[in-house]
Amino acid sequence: MTQEIKIAHLYGNLMNTYGDNGNLLMFQYLAKELGYQTTTELVSIDDTFDPTAYDFVLFGGGQDYEQKLVAKDLATKKSALAQYIENDGVLLGVCGGFQLLGKYYINASGERLEGLGILDHYTLNQENSRFIGDIELHNERFNQTYYGYENHNGRTFLGENTDPLGIVANGFGNNGEDKTEGVMYKNTFGTYLHGPALVRNDHFGKTLVNLAIKNQQKRIN
Repeated sequence: MTQEIKIAHLYGNLMNTYGDNGNLLMFQYLAKELGYQTTTELVSIDDTFDPTAYDFVLFGGGQDYEQKLVAKDLATKKSALAQYIENDGVLLGVCGGFQLLGKYYINASGERLEGLGILDHYTLNQENSRFIGDIELHNERFNQTYYGYENHNGRTFLGENTDPLGIVANGFGNNGEDKTEGVMYKNTFGTYLHGPALVRNDHFGKTLVNLAIKNQQKRIN
């Protein structure tokens, strides 16, 4: 019997800035290399999110218009996503997805969008400026170095109950001030890394697949 990893692509039809759907393709490829089939379901506007149905969730980034649409709908999924995250569900949020996992996001035009508030971070904007360029960071939990490309107006500040995905060696990171990049809470990870992140860092992708396999085994047993 072939084992299966179930994936939820959260707002995948709206949140795909800079081709970050490549993270999904890479995850599927790495899972197949380990002998697992994958089934991917789009969970978008007006859809229900079942916190017990998935082993991995990808929440990509989008432009301000798409993020406004998603922010409104997210409130209907907050309880289910919080349950998934607190039960060690594996989730990767990229750029806008990362921002909307937090308390709120001030977009480039100064408008405040409410986030899920599941993770304790918030994002401010910059006036007529962006963080752009190559970035390198080190993750202490997995002892891994990650590379990517950042291009974001947001300045994200982490709260006390979360850790950064990594400490920046080169680049701007979350806010250009404290050398943090991304967020890490249980098996939930957020990042500004484009590239896509898992294509450029397949070792991180393999880590996520292995965490998802553990969830898959718990889900079917």
